[in-house]
Amino acid sequence: MSFPLFAGANANASEILKLRNAQAETLTFAALDGWQNDDHAQAFEAYLKSCSAILQGSKAMRAARPVYGALFKVCERAVAAGKLVREQARIFFENNFSPVRVMPPMHTYGYYTGADGFYTGYYEPEVVGSRVKTDEYAIPLYGVPAKIAGKQSKVFSQYDRIDIEKKGALAGKDLEICWVKNPIDAFFAQIQGSTRIKLNDGELLRLNYIASNGKPYTPVGRILIDQGVFTPQEMSMDKIREYMEANPEEGQALREKNRSFVFFSKTALAPHDECLGAQGIPLTPGRSIAVDPSVHVYGTPIWIDAKFPLKTDVPEDPFQRLMVAQDTGSAIRGTARADIYFGHGEDVPHIAGRIKQFGKFVMLVPRSVEVKASIEIPLPRPRPKDLVPEVTSAVPSVEATAIAKP
Repeated sequence: MSFPLFAGANANASEILKLRNAQAETLTFAALDGWQNDDHAQAFEAYLKSCSAILQGSKAMRAARPVYGALFKVCERAVAAGKLVREQARIFFENNFSPVRVMPPMHTYGYYTGADGFYTGYYEPEVVGSRVKTDEYAIPLYGVPAKIAGKQSKVFSQYDRIDIEKKGALAGKDLEICWVKNPIDAFFAQIQGSTRIKLNDGELLRLNYIASNGKPYTPVGRILIDQGVFTPQEMSMDKIREYMEANPEEGQALREKNRSFVFFSKTALAPHDECLGAQGIPLTPGRSIAVDPSVHVYGTPIWIDAKFPLKTDVPEDPFQRLMVAQDTGSAIRGTARADIYFGHGEDVPHIAGRIKQFGKFVMLVPRSVEVKASIEIPLPRPRPKDLVPEVTSAVPSVEATAIAKP
């Protein structure tokens, strides 16, 4: 059961984008607080990176998803426009897109009531490691067998984190890329999906996500909140690390509750290069976001309007910026959900780890696309008597009797 909430931003639209379990509201660019103040030249530069991937798409790919096909045409115009300065870039976005505010359902069927998008932050960790195993460097980061590298996104699905880390399920398979000192560092590298390994021989090794075991991702921070260790306001990546370091055994047990396990591949990225996102392009700190790819097409511009704890633990710093969907993550699910990429550096992990705020989530939809949003309202759970089929004969059937038993 569903009902439409939004008729579309363009009466001449030729394609339809359907958003399930969401509300949508067409806006004007003038209604976006802070829009005029953003550096749209930076956003346009990040958008062009997405266009380099989008323009490689086949006709079949463009036909399969209306937004992809529409973005393809916009990207042709973007590439033809070349490098744009701030004001030119703003006009380009305004001429080619319509802003559509996306919100979760405003009801209580398991959804947050009254909020827009929800944001977190991620980054590229930097740790010290070794090419060979030693007493000091004994925690492995794994790759995948060469014959399947790049061919599938799920490997070793028969194993979970306990099987791999505690029972040695991958031992002897020669899949270790390198070793690090701390199991917490390895865990955080998997959560972030990439890492910079400063090898003890002076070389920098760049690793990027290549596959996972496909097991469900469990956010360990949520477990600590449920256990009363931290309040939602206190929770951050720093707090998780502090807890694990202060409580080694409990920390290991906590990590093991997240059955998802990530595998890496070595990249040829230079030290100044940013890590690659799921779209296959280098991410841009402060301009790239990870989204749910089942909802959003990579390359879609997203306007974020929120207040984040960028300078302190208090979420009071305005963040009004045009971002580009270029990545994804196991925990990034939903129409108005995004993970903001902050890059790498000494202070970056602390900043990214503090982000857990709600804010406005506005898609920039190509003008040729009409958006239709709907909410699927779950039917009430049947009462016990409704579970028992009507029995019209004098002798109830075996199935009816079995269902009726307490």
